[in-house]
Amino acid sequence: MSEDLHALQRRLAEFAAARDWQQYHTPKNLAAALSVEAAELVEIFQWLTPEESVKVMSDPKAAARVEDEVADVLAYLLQFCQALGIDALTALAAKIERNETRFPAVRQAPPDRPRDAE
Repeated sequence: MSEDLHALQRRLAEFAAARDWQQYHTPKNLAAALSVEAAELVEIFQWLTPEESVKVMSDPKAAARVEDEVADVLAYLLQFCQALGIDALTALAAKIERNETRFPAVRQAPPDRPRDAE
């Protein structure tokens, strides 16, 4: 990645400040905007088959739309985290750790051995 999350958050904050938008960047408004942008990402895939969805990035026009929506989602998420003082990477690492405990990996039996032979 060319910029770290903190640098991106600073750029987003500077962009908003230059336009006097900070007044609108409350946690409530940012959460709503994040939801809208996530829905716009979903909309791209809404009627695609699973096979078509996997190949969406091979169409330059569709790929550009996906990248734009991903950028919008990430921008609002980073602004939301900044508004609430959340370190996104720390929060994600903690969540992964909790999920590893909650959902332990299931050992798969080799294909030539029945599971009850373990």
